[in-house]
Amino acid sequence: MTAVTTARLPLFPLNAVLFPGLVLPLNVFEERYRAMMRELLKTDESDPRRFAVVAIRDGREVAPSAPGMPDQTARPEKGPAAGFGPDPIQAFHRVGCIADAATIRERADGSFEVLATGTTRVKLLSVDASGPFLTAELEEIPEESGEGAGTLAEGVLRAFRNYQKRLAGARERSLSTGSELPDEPSVVSYLVAAAAVLDTPSKQKLLQAPDTATRLREELKLLRSETAVIRHLPSLPAVDLTRSPTSPN
Repeated sequence: MTAVTTARLPLFPLNAVLFPGLVLPLNVFEERYRAMMRELLKTDESDPRRFAVVAIRDGREVAPSAPGMPDQTARPEKGPAAGFGPDPIQAFHRVGCIADAATIRERADGSFEVLATGTTRVKLLSVDASGPFLTAELEEIPEESGEGAGTLAEGVLRAFRNYQKRLAGARERSLSTGSELPDEPSVVSYLVAAAAVLDTPSKQKLLQAPDTATRLREELKLLRSETAVIRHLPSLPAVDLTRSPTSPN
């Protein structure tokens, strides 16, 4: 039997899904996340500066900083769990991804510019809100290949190239050339999941897939469906395949 690997890491909830291999830029300005970055900076540069990213199911990525509706006099929530309710774990999807912060740069105003990369899928076991920022007990999820992953990856790449051309619309070049696309099935599955223009629940479902082959089968259906829809829509903006938009905390 394979040993289960668990870890306790800082937790960074986002209104987005992080996949292994995806580059994640962050603009960190809330105090709870500033405290997280200050703590990560204590880690020796030769060691990974790891935190976990989970998608928010019910809550706010940025806590309100001023009174709002319906009570204009109500004091805004503060603390590590602000915006996530009395039991924070209920506000998050239970499968997330570890992020390795390659760059953590503090600005003059005390905020941080962070560049991290997704590495390993994890299951959220518990959330601790007793410190200056959220921490979580996590269980790593191994990536199983599944039956027919290689053949499925080839089909997904063909469908993805067609999808790219539709996304590019009237542009003369496609979003990527064939030589830039990988051929390892799990890498293909995560790249396509990250690059496709899908809502958070759809991306979360892909992240949670039990194996690579299942994820690729779902992507094949999604790509064919989305490509059919795009045929009837105006041109859409290009998508960077390995980088998500800078996310505010």
